[in-house]
Amino acid sequence: MSNLPPCPKCGSEYTYEDNTMYICPECAHEWGQETNEEATEQGLVVKDAHGNLLQDGDNVTVIKDLKVKGSSLVVKVGTKVKVLRLIDGDHNIDCKVDGIGAMQLKSEFVKKA
Repeated sequence: MSNLPPCPKCGSEYTYEDNTMYICPECAHEWGQETNEEATEQGLVVKDAHGNLLQDGDNVTVIKDLKVKGSSLVVKVGTKVKVLRLIDGDHNIDCKVDGIGAMQLKSEFVKKA
């Protein structure tokens, strides 16, 4: 049999190779071979808007006004945020914002301080 890695998103063992990409037929997730090697070596890889690697406990700064869903609050540009932990998913930063509280942010809207 083949020794292709399982899907990092759903864990399916039925992945297949297409040129330099791995593809999961169950959840349609695609990832590059180098991405898979990075993920197994380093665990979860999260980068900010400028491509800097983020780690648990880092301080980041918001680069765009962000509306808080379900509220009239806004996280303003330049707000400093303490990263509590990095998580897998769309909103991949679990953090605490002064004056607002605990929330999750997308890494594409922050830069490492």
